[in-house]
Amino acid sequence: MAADLPSTTHNDGYAGLTPQAVLDALQAAGLYGDGRLLQLNSYENRVFQVFLEDGSAVVAKFYRPGRWTDAQILEEHAFALELAAQDIPMVPPLPLPDGSTLGHVTLEGTAHRFSVSPRRAGRAPELDDPDTLQWLGRFIARIHAVGRQQAFVHRRRLDIVTFGHRPRQLLLDGGFVPDTQRAGWQAACDAVLARVEQAFADAGDIALLRLHGDCHPGNVLWREGEGPHFVDLDDACTGPAIQDLWMLMSGDRAGMTRQLSELLDGYLQFMPFDRRELQLIEPLRTLRMIHHSAWLAERWGDPAFPAAFPYFGSAAYWSEQTTQLREQLEAMDEPPLEVY
Repeated sequence: MAADLPSTTHNDGYAGLTPQAVLDALQAAGLYGDGRLLQLNSYENRVFQVFLEDGSAVVAKFYRPGRWTDAQILEEHAFALELAAQDIPMVPPLPLPDGSTLGHVTLEGTAHRFSVSPRRAGRAPELDDPDTLQWLGRFIARIHAVGRQQAFVHRRRLDIVTFGHRPRQLLLDGGFVPDTQRAGWQAACDAVLARVEQAFADAGDIALLRLHGDCHPGNVLWREGEGPHFVDLDDACTGPAIQDLWMLMSGDRAGMTRQLSELLDGYLQFMPFDRRELQLIEPLRTLRMIHHSAWLAERWGDPAFPAAFPYFGSAAYWSEQTTQLREQLEAMDEPPLEVY
């Protein structure tokens, strides 16, 4: 049973987004469906594969209401189009009849933003294969080579305030941490955030650039003979290059060292890499853990979340989070991975 928790939102905003409403919104944008659509797996947004009368199929993404502004989404779209123009495997949004890539529709009083992209399938990459890791390294480096050419103006920045202090405060102020676990979790959280702050200070003046931002294996699609591609940049942000590399690593220290070496072998063919960023891997992992808990809390008003994450909010969940944060404190005190 899902934990009985407060909600930071009154509802998910998707109540009016029925299949017919999706088809009507696309028709108003000049895309005529044949009546068939399939909802794809996505917690954050609502994503549909829609079959059109001309026999083709597109993917329509309806953004979570209130999450991004028009300017932030259009900046994401511009980055995707910029990458595609450089022949980097990125599926960009399609222009709608008015020339924009961003559509708008109001359903039951809720303003929705949506985009439409070509359908593109793939599978998860095989991260135990050195050739795959090197290919991924080259792919990400090419994205970063474009990403460093200009800066985001509206997208968020990956820093300790946005991904650490604010999520911590939301969880505490919102009453999501049970009283029995609050003191222990808060102490562990404060300790790791202080250590993260120190790690970024020790790293010095690290270059920041436009990133994918959420480059875990589930967000990379692989096609035989073509390699990796992305279908969107929903979490695109400004941050250090290592953010798009570390989530592709897993296992023990030896295994992660091997994986990182292969990734960098490919990466260095297109982009230089500042090895000071290696000391940010565990701090970035720590920030992701705290931010993930806050992400669940912020979405608790969406019925999909209590169903999918019933353990969230329980004493056992927060006890485990406290333990993991303490482990991260130890991990951040270890020497950075060494690659050559």
